Amino acid sequence: MTTDRLMALDLLVSVLTAAAWMSAGVAAAARRPRTAAALFAVALVASLARVWSVLALAGAGWWFVQEKITVALPLLVAAGAAATALAGPRLLRAARRADAASREAVKAPAVAVPLLGAGYAATAGIVQTFLIGYPADPGTALLLLAVAAGAVLGTWRAMSTHVPGLRTATAVTAVAAVLGTTLVFVPSGETTAEGSATGGTAAMAGSGSGSGSHDHHSASEGSASLMGAETRPVTDLRGPAAPPPGGAVRRFELTARTATVTLSSGRKVPAWTFNGQVPGPPLTAVQGDLVEVRLRNADITSGVTLHWHGYDVPSGEDGVPGLTQEAVPPGGEFVYRFVAAQVGTYWYHTHEVSDLGVRMGLYGTLVVTPKGTSAKGLDLTLPVHTLGGVTVTGDHDQPLVQQAAPGTPVRLRLINTDNTPHRFTLAGTPYRLVAVDGTDLNAPGTLGRVGLRLAAGGRYDLAFTMPSDPVLLRVDDRTDSVRITPESGPPGDGAAVAAKGATASATADPGSQTAGWPELDLTRYGAPAPTPFTSRSRFDRDFTLVLDRGFALTNGRPAYAHTVNGAAFPDIPTEVVREGDLVRLTVVNRGRETHPWHLHGHRVLVLSRDGRSVTGSPLWLDTFDVQPGQVWEVAFRAANPGLWMNHCHNLSHADLGMMLHLAYEGVTTPFHGAHSG
Repeated sequence: MTTDRLMALDLLVSVLTAAAWMSAGVAAAARRPRTAAALFAVALVASLARVWSVLALAGAGWWFVQEKITVALPLLVAAGAAATALAGPRLLRAARRADAASREAVKAPAVAVPLLGAGYAATAGIVQTFLIGYPADPGTALLLLAVAAGAVLGTWRAMSTHVPGLRTATAVTAVAAVLGTTLVFVPSGETTAEGSATGGTAAMAGSGSGSGSHDHHSASEGSASLMGAETRPVTDLRGPAAPPPGGAVRRFELTARTATVTLSSGRKVPAWTFNGQVPGPPLTAVQGDLVEVRLRNADITSGVTLHWHGYDVPSGEDGVPGLTQEAVPPGGEFVYRFVAAQVGTYWYHTHEVSDLGVRMGLYGTLVVTPKGTSAKGLDLTLPVHTLGGVTVTGDHDQPLVQQAAPGTPVRLRLINTDNTPHRFTLAGTPYRLVAVDGTDLNAPGTLGRVGLRLAAGGRYDLAFTMPSDPVLLRVDDRTDSVRITPESGPPGDGAAVAAKGATASATADPGSQTAGWPELDLTRYGAPAPTPFTSRSRFDRDFTLVLDRGFALTNGRPAYAHTVNGAAFPDIPTEVVREGDLVRLTVVNRGRETHPWHLHGHRVLVLSRDGRSVTGSPLWLDTFDVQPGQVWEVAFRAANPGLWMNHCHNLSHADLGMMLHLAYEGVTTPFHGAHSG
């Protein structure tokens, strides 16, 4: 059974356990001894099942059971044992007799309250898991104990004027509540983190301030001073003013403004745009060129920046407001420069209020082609986005129809610019998945009738030779995205093309049953190749990020946040590395939602997923989809000095706290602004 299913099973059993104990107590209070006895038996069986489900889940890792073993199970076992000892014998005797006296006997607080108390304890464990989240600590454990004990005392007092040991029990409960509150809400000293350096030295430093805006300057200075390094500002880490020898300068101007855009169907959608269009203008360059982009803000009141998703630009060009620059206000501008060293498919988007900004249209594509090559065949860059409630490919909310002569090389560059994964299927031709996140795969094999799950922010490059029949690209098994027909004439939208498009749907995917196609496992695709490091390498830094949900402070406000190691931005400790470090990152998803994890400024090599090593082509990714119950181990060489975001690229999750910083020793920032998602 997968970890995801074990998590779901444990949730089901935990709810059943709490409901059975509570129902048994209610039935006893209602003078129904036989019903109460039956529910008591169900509660005992459910409690044993809960112990089994937790132990089974423990096989996936301590992260998945920490609060269950330290808080939930001890509370359940102690309360269940007390209920069994105090109420069990009386309840069974009453169930056998089932007379008036027996019905009155089970109504007594000594029978009903212990059963209800076990229900309260079981409910406290659920509260810890789903409201407080990972990790459990002594403070929250004491608070939950105090709440459960207070509920027991309150219930007993409501049922009887005499509560044995009431004063002592009340005093102990109050002490537990006060101590728990103190441990939870009174700030401790330096924040610890789940990271280590060689020799066991803590490798994270600089916790957030917990105020309404995060002071990036103090956090980065703190990491520098703690490590005793010379400092340099992130503003010194900029791109060059001239290209390398043989390179050209590619200049672009992007103006962010609100506008109404017209989709291919004629539908008009209010949007935030670059140069009045969604997506923004495509940026292209040849490897070795200097890319220069002048960003202006016409009227985006929250401000705007440009982040180069997946492109390892110098840190000062990364476009993170409050960390590498200030957001560009209306009327302002900022010039970005970087060398196009990486070949492949990438994209750009705003990083200020990015959840809203990207959703509204502030994004575009970046494609860098190899030096010395010429374009041949059909090369389509296809950003897929949800705009105005519909799925669009580029600016098309209807199928994009293209034509190519049989034998033509075709390359489809798929970009997921949404917050959630998309599933792509390509029908009508065999093809290869030749690149992921801009990096070529080694010996990619021929594919057909498979689904391709693409993480939010991720990119796939598909390549094939145009057949003599139509080809259909579909998104999420329901939206026809691109139809390529083997017409020899010029592309158009006339009746002939429309007829061919209809034929493509029927020919390429008879019955439109792509939903039944299995999903490609990227960790098994392609052939192995040497890599500069492996899971057996000696790592200089080792960080673990446990992703969950729980109540936490985010930007100084309490919220049901998306958390990392139990905290939300800006209170998640910064990961501090030295230039040249080999860094391993373990990302664990305890929650019920997918988290596409994205580290700025670095590609990571996937070492393993759920404990299983990659057996196909080496996977160099900048965004990887951590699904519920999954554990990813990735690694990277710290070779791009600066201050970097490390966050979930479901930008609504990032906005609710699931982001932190990775800082190189000695790098500081002069910027003090808050980073809004």
